[in-house]
Amino acid sequence: MKVTRNTETQLILSETPWFIGIMLTFFILTFTSIGIFLVTEGEWAGLIFGFVGGGMGVAGFAVFVQRVQVILNRDTNDLIIRRRSLFGYSEIQHQLSDLGNAVLEHTTSSKGNTLYRPVLVLTGGMSAGRHPIVESYTNTRGRRRRRGRRSSRR
Repeated sequence: MKVTRNTETQLILSETPWFIGIMLTFFILTFTSIGIFLVTEGEWAGLIFGFVGGGMGVAGFAVFVQRVQVILNRDTNDLIIRRRSLFGYSEIQHQLSDLGNAVLEHTTSSKGNTLYRPVLVLTGGMSAGRHPIVESYTNTRGRRRRRGRRSSRR
């Protein structure tokens, strides 16, 4: 997640999977273009190729491409988690005073790689417990890079 705004009273974190979105868009365009080309050449199997390949790409786009935004606002005592995808928009609101801390959950993949995802831990209110910010785990190198680094700002 990237910090998009950091002031005395507000912190906004954002995650937009641009790479996955662009790659799935190319996947969709490739399969539908080949399907259209085959149909124009008289091969009606191109319809199946275009619809199945393009449909799988659209389904993958709908499932995997989701923008997540976390807003921590000290003035209004709000903790807001916003999600936007092809299926729509959702917003979950908590009291900022209920936030205990944030942690990185980790798990091990079947190949033995360590995967991470950020989680907010709410210690008070009706929603007390662990709340993942993103649904899936990732193995990005950012976590390993930052582990040994110390901040010079205090």
